[in-house]
Amino acid sequence: MVLREWARDDLAPVADVRAALRRVAVDPSALTDDEWVALLGADGDELEELAALADAARRRSVSDPEALTFVVNRNMETASVVDATSPTVEDLAREAWHLGATEICIQGPLPVEADADGYLDLIRRIHGAAPGLHLHAFRPPEIVDAAARRGITVADFLTEARDAGLGSVPGTAAQVLDDEVRSALSGGMAPPVDDWVEVITTAHRSGLFSTATLLYGHVETPVHQVRHLRRLVEIQRSTKGFSELIVMPLLPQNAPPPVAGIAGATVSRRETRAVHAVARLMTVGAFDHLQVAWTKVEPDTVDMLLRGGADDLGGLLLDGLLRPDAGQEAGRELDLDEVGAIADRAGRTPRQRTTAYTAPPADRTLPLPRVRA
Repeated sequence: MVLREWARDDLAPVADVRAALRRVAVDPSALTDDEWVALLGADGDELEELAALADAARRRSVSDPEALTFVVNRNMETASVVDATSPTVEDLAREAWHLGATEICIQGPLPVEADADGYLDLIRRIHGAAPGLHLHAFRPPEIVDAAARRGITVADFLTEARDAGLGSVPGTAAQVLDDEVRSALSGGMAPPVDDWVEVITTAHRSGLFSTATLLYGHVETPVHQVRHLRRLVEIQRSTKGFSELIVMPLLPQNAPPPVAGIAGATVSRRETRAVHAVARLMTVGAFDHLQVAWTKVEPDTVDMLLRGGADDLGGLLLDGLLRPDAGQEAGRELDLDEVGAIADRAGRTPRQRTTAYTAPPADRTLPLPRVRA
């Protein structure tokens, strides 16, 4: 099978899309994979109807349909902060707290030469410096690496990490849950899908929640996208451990060498809107929250997605004066006025949340701009 033998913006026959739209309006759970694939090829009036149905599903799924939620957080890259001396990871955590953050997100592997206890030590250092911050850290490959370095099981490492201050796990590195797609993205080096699923479900069983993701815009097809979403829903119904679903395109500048020149090069706004709308409708009853990856799509597309199924804006990604190295998202930051303007355009009210989608304590709630008369 040659994964790339399809045109990204192939449109489904209008009759097929119309038939699927009629069925999804009545009962999204009744659709077949072929019908979801047809909806991923919607355009024109059919795409607008699909987005409207997804937005109606959003309103039914969230506790406050008039809100646009966001979290105040700071992102860091593991390798850049583990041995940093100026600023230290403790400096970065304390500044994030003083800036009003409720979350620290840290991703990426430790350097090969780092201490066997390096991951656990980072958790302890961050939690010790700012114990009020929720620590959202380490993707499944890093969890496997951490356990292997210590010579213990993944379950045992996750228990130690939780007890040391880890609050939740990023569900990134899922890419698309298909072994052939993952192999194509990694040049044959990606761990099997079942390994990713086992780590995530172990995290959930260990009392940690995680995000879930779909990375599209590379060698995958609409069939793969549908199968991926089906697998996430299956996991969620089993563990109830996912807090949100984040749908994001693979940008050309972030593409690994095996797919450089392919990834993201032909992803259209039409496809992005259809993928988000289908993601909302396919996960009704399993996922309450669908997040816009605002760092990876154009601002006017963000506006469309917030009217097409998405309810959450994700994190502010605070830089502050110390400006942590956050990998691909370094230098990207939203301020509260921008959040207010985005909410205003979407006809919603900005509402700060925690990582777990609860209201932050009063002393952690930032003053929001007044929007909409």
